[in-house]
Amino acid sequence: MKKKIYQSFVELSGNRFNSYLLKAFTKSKISKILNKSFVKVYNIDEKEMEKPLHEYKSLQELFIRNLKDEARPIDQGPNSVVSPVDGILANVGEITDKCTFHVKNQDYSLSEMLGNKKRAEKYKNGTYIILYLSPSHYHRIHTPVSGTVVGKWALGNKSYPVNELGLKLGKRPLSKNFRFITEVRLHNEKHYALVKVGAMNVNSIHPTFKGDEVEKGKEMGYFSFGSTVVLLFENNTITLVDSIKTPMDVKVGMKIGSF
Repeated sequence: MKKKIYQSFVELSGNRFNSYLLKAFTKSKISKILNKSFVKVYNIDEKEMEKPLHEYKSLQELFIRNLKDEARPIDQGPNSVVSPVDGILANVGEITDKCTFHVKNQDYSLSEMLGNKKRAEKYKNGTYIILYLSPSHYHRIHTPVSGTVVGKWALGNKSYPVNELGLKLGKRPLSKNFRFITEVRLHNEKHYALVKVGAMNVNSIHPTFKGDEVEKGKEMGYFSFGSTVVLLFENNTITLVDSIKTPMDVKVGMKIGSF
């Protein structure tokens, strides 16, 4: 029962009024009384936290917590692609020559997801990777591959849950929800896009990176509520590691492929 209640705090719903109420509560000082229970229910490792549990002044502060520097070692292979988040690698596959992919019985158009056909064409026959973050996960977003930022833009407004049920029953939430997209050019001139998908009716995506050059493993931003990341790679850009299967747990810095 507690888990369902806490999950509603971080995934919220399609109702804008409820979303704002829950957001206000989780940011309030009174919500701190739930922190200990939240950690216990989701089996969160306190040893990884940047600060002792009692120093987090609200449930929201706990949810967007930083970790100790050594908690997430970053794979240092020169050509490695690492997971940008702690989460569940829920789906991976090939983007079709029509710039679509299929998830949970729904077809997704990259033109819709990225905002126009020209952007989408770049990723024809490429690879998509979907990573879902549950309430138990660390919610900071990191860079999967070093490179140069060539574009940043936001799309969408309303947002609905992007959990298992939301992906099945929602109306293409990965390409309809509020989303913030960062496109990066690799040193081999290929590109990838990191699509951060919100899961509520208020903006839950908070970019923290400034500048043009991104370094593998460095923080790019964080989610303040439930969330999903979609990675898009151009054709012949990434080779996934043999051990990749879906679904599987991943952590920031874990090698998931090579370019």
